[in-house]
Amino acid sequence: MIRILVVDDQDLIRKGMALLLGKQPDIEVLGMAADGEEAIAQTDALTPELILMDIKMPKMNGIDATQIITAKHPKIKILVLTTFDTDELVFDAIRAGAHGYLLKGITVEALAAAIRGVMRGESQLDAHVATKVLQEFRRVKTTPPSRPAQGASALADAPLILEQLSERELEILSLIAQGLNNKEICERLFLGEGTVRNYVSNVLSKLHANDRTQALVTAVRHGIVQIR
Repeated sequence: MIRILVVDDQDLIRKGMALLLGKQPDIEVLGMAADGEEAIAQTDALTPELILMDIKMPKMNGIDATQIITAKHPKIKILVLTTFDTDELVFDAIRAGAHGYLLKGITVEALAAAIRGVMRGESQLDAHVATKVLQEFRRVKTTPPSRPAQGASALADAPLILEQLSERELEILSLIAQGLNNKEICERLFLGEGTVRNYVSNVLSKLHANDRTQALVTAVRHGIVQIR
C-alpha cells in the first residue's frame, strides 16, 4: 500500500480526493491537512510515503511546506497538485524538492497512476508544465553557470561528475534528456526494467538529485547533456 497525505485548503476538494484515492486498491490515505503548517505536523505524526500538496494555502503555502518537509524527511515524495501553473511557482516547487507538478483537471485514474509513478522514482509533470521545464532547460543551456549558492556544494564540477558516471549511466542520462521513461529506455537499450531502474537510481545519486528533473537541471547546467 502507498501511504499518502492529502493537503489542500479547500474542504470539498481535500475530502473528495481523499475519498476517491482511498478507493484505489494500492493507496491508503493516512490523513488530510488544510495548510502548510498542518501538513508539516501531520507528516511528523503520520510519516506518509507521499504527500499530495496544494500550492496556495493560508498560514503556510505548499512550496515552503515542501522545502521544510523534504529537509526533515528526505525519503518522503511530494507531488504538487494545483490550479496554478505560472513559471515561478513551477520552478520554486521543483527547487523545493517536489517530485512532480500536476494540475487539478487531472482524472482520479491519472492521478493514481502519477502517484505510482512517483513511488517508482519517476517525475510526473503536466504536459503544459513539462513544456515550461524544457524551455527552462534550453535557457539554462545558454546561461553561464552562476556561482553556487550557499549549501550547493553538492553540485560538483562537470569533469568530476563525468568521472563518476559510467558510460552506460551517461547513455541513460542522455535518454532521460530526450524525454524517455524507464520502459522506453528498456526498449531502446534492450535492458530489463530492474536494470534500468538501478541505472537511473545510480545517476540520481551521483548527481545528488532527488528526481529525474533535478538530475537534468544539474546535467544541463554543467554541459553534460543538451536539450534539443
